[in-house]
Amino acid sequence: MVPLCQGRQVSTQLPEASLALALMNNSQGLPRLQDSCRQTKPSAKEYGSSKQSCDTGLGNSLAKWLDKKGFCVIAACATEKGCQELQSCSSISLNTVNLNLADSNSIARAVVFVTEQTAGKGLFGLVSNAEGTAPVGPIDWLRIDDFHSVLDVSLLGLIEVTLKLLPLLKKAKGRVVNLIDAKGLMAFVGSGYSLAKWGMEAFSDTLRIEMQHFGVKVSIVEHGFFKAEEVNSDIIEKHLFKLWNRLTPEIRDSYGEKYLVEYVKAQSSSVKRLCDYDISNVIKCMEHALIAKHPRTRYRAGWDAKFFWLFLSYAPSCLSDMLLRITFPAPAESRRPVHGVLINV
Repeated sequence: MVPLCQGRQVSTQLPEASLALALMNNSQGLPRLQDSCRQTKPSAKEYGSSKQSCDTGLGNSLAKWLDKKGFCVIAACATEKGCQELQSCSSISLNTVNLNLADSNSIARAVVFVTEQTAGKGLFGLVSNAEGTAPVGPIDWLRIDDFHSVLDVSLLGLIEVTLKLLPLLKKAKGRVVNLIDAKGLMAFVGSGYSLAKWGMEAFSDTLRIEMQHFGVKVSIVEHGFFKAEEVNSDIIEKHLFKLWNRLTPEIRDSYGEKYLVEYVKAQSSSVKRLCDYDISNVIKCMEHALIAKHPRTRYRAGWDAKFFWLFLSYAPSCLSDMLLRITFPAPAESRRPVHGVLINV
């Protein structure tokens, strides 16, 4: 069995999704992780895994990690180039398939491919994650299309794939592992991305409760910001200026140009300060969730996911609101005299 990886963009503002499918094609059972998290290494013939949208980032790293450990991987990539590059640096045990989570026909073709690869023996593992550079900014700056473009992929697309693969997962009494980043713990900026992550939290909880009767185990990996996600301050700034330029004069005047400059600075600074460089923490969580005899319901990877975002999600609303208010600037028409202060985390 093997998990899948994270995704990038399908279009200008549409995040690509990444999925990892782990297939079990024998009846010998799973390798088990001991309490010390040491694992026996399965042979490439014992398990297969498929990944979707593993072009870059966490998904790409996970695909290579599992492939080196001897798993048979099927990686779903959003582009043909991504498929070729991943195959070129992997073993013959890793296969790829194109997947666009915004296209039901593409999902159907990927499901057929996975069904054929499992050869009637069921799917042991499905790891899904959708990442990208969706427009992020004040809700007042967004349009309904900005929400649709993200939710159709990062929430509805992932749900559709999961529903269509449930028969194979039930047949193998398999695993479902959903990656949800810090925005699933605490919504702090306007975007459909946070809504998608909260939706995946709810979907995963419901799926876990219902599928336990069929022997299917569902886990959530909540991770923070990682360097491998290639968070680029230039991309953040580009999207914010694009949102700003399409605003009506009335809305622009209500915020003021100084707000835009300080907001860009606050966004970029926050991401850089919270970014973790050790991507292996996320990969190990996904690996454990897939092959441990008793996987956890939730994993948290990254210091910010374990402490900062978790603390804010449990803190009284008045406290979390205050922290976010002093992190981000105030609009020109705000009654608050202070324009905002950056927090050193």
